[in-house]
Amino acid sequence: MPESGRPRRVCGPRTVILNCTLVIFDIVFIAQGVIGLAYNSDCPRQPFIPVYLVFFIFIPALLALSSCCNWCNIILCSVSIVFYICWFIAGNVLMYSIYEPNYNKNTTQADPYCNRTLYLFAFWSTNLTYILLGVLFFSYFCCKRQEADDDDDDDDTQRLLRG
Repeated sequence: MPESGRPRRVCGPRTVILNCTLVIFDIVFIAQGVIGLAYNSDCPRQPFIPVYLVFFIFIPALLALSSCCNWCNIILCSVSIVFYICWFIAGNVLMYSIYEPNYNKNTTQADPYCNRTLYLFAFWSTNLTYILLGVLFFSYFCCKRQEADDDDDDDDTQRLLRG
């Protein structure tokens, strides 16, 4: 039976949540890059942490470039996502492995330090990334279930009308 003329329901809250989360991601990525550049050599304990942060400044630009054409979009987005996931995992391993570092630069201990602002920003921005990803997955699956329930209700209504 052909579909009715009614427009298909789109989960409005999911779109709002997605857009807000993407804006927050962009802000966090830019802030990570700025902090990574500002404290470039302030973590001898784990010198990769500023490098890990600096990379994230390129993600919004790379995603903007990937929307130039269809095949570019698919290839660049796929490669970007795989690289981002690998980079994120590597940064997590190195950052969490030194939790909680010595923050005192002037100490006489042999243990190298890591700048408090740099480390805590990397730590909490990474945790925020996990939280935002959780919000995205939660909103996606909740709306998918709502759409499935709405489709079932529409089918029941169609059966009753034919009935």
